[in-house]
Amino acid sequence: MIDLLVAGGGPAGLAAAIRAAGLGMETVVVEPRTAPIDKACGEGIMPSGVAALKALGVPVAGHPLHGIRYVEGPRSAVAPFRGGTGLGVRRTALHAALHLRALELGVRIVPGKVAGVRQGGDRVEAAGLTARWLIAADGLHSPLRRELGLDGPAAPVRRYGLRRHYRVAPWTGFVEVHWSRHGEAYVTPLGDGSVGVAVLSRERLPYAGHLAAFPRLAASLRGREAGPVRGAGPLRRRARARRAGRVLLVGDAAGYLDALTGEGVALAVATASAAVEALAAGRPQAYPARWQRLTLRHRLLTAGLLAAARRPATARLIVPGAHLAPRVFGAAVHALQ
Repeated sequence: MIDLLVAGGGPAGLAAAIRAAGLGMETVVVEPRTAPIDKACGEGIMPSGVAALKALGVPVAGHPLHGIRYVEGPRSAVAPFRGGTGLGVRRTALHAALHLRALELGVRIVPGKVAGVRQGGDRVEAAGLTARWLIAADGLHSPLRRELGLDGPAAPVRRYGLRRHYRVAPWTGFVEVHWSRHGEAYVTPLGDGSVGVAVLSRERLPYAGHLAAFPRLAASLRGREAGPVRGAGPLRRRARARRAGRVLLVGDAAGYLDALTGEGVALAVATASAAVEALAAGRPQAYPARWQRLTLRHRLLTAGLLAAARRPATARLIVPGAHLAPRVFGAAVHALQ
């Protein structure tokens, strides 16, 4: 019997496996896709995420990120990161680094899917394996969350994300968030001399249709497309609980609000590490409360921004308000680091 079975080999699952291996736990990751895995992602890592990856011994090269800039037409507001630097890095490069580190520590990564979970007093069985514990890190639409009866009700407002890369040298060391009444566009400088542009919106349009809402940005990117468009959504997913017996949910599988504040990777690594540490300490019951504390500021700030963005009267005040109150904007960004 192994110590830990991890369902899902994305950033959250690999971070859990790396932390577990570092604590001497025999760990197996089950993942159907071949590394490196790509997906729709803003590809910006907050300073806390960079520090967490470093603590796991995962070296990731990328474009240094020094803060967040909100943009709406000619108006903008800037909030530098305090005491740390983020990274803009291709999702595939991040995944390759996590995958390599896991293998270096002796983690076994096998192809397949985890389903048909059976739990006993001291074990959990799935995918032909028996383990003391199972971590569900199988993503936004987690089949395990659904199988375990932990899927929450569907969100009344659905948002979707699309991402594309462009062959253009980064023009800033900040993540730019362009606002319009239709949604947001996130421009992330990447370490390979390109930029990633992710768009988020409630509207179901082709990528070009979303980008047209930001004419200045679209004009600067025209003809420089590199690679396909990748999509994700609906983004908001609810989980009734973060634990079901000997199964703990981490990363997007544990519930997801929105990509608006760009904390996906940082929270994935943080919640995965917290789950493993709770298991290693013999206190799995402590993990749900720890998850609540780790994600609280993200959930509050993201919910507030989403509420403001949904109403035309408040949406048009977001960038001017950030510009007129730079300390408040800076404090909000600092809270998310």
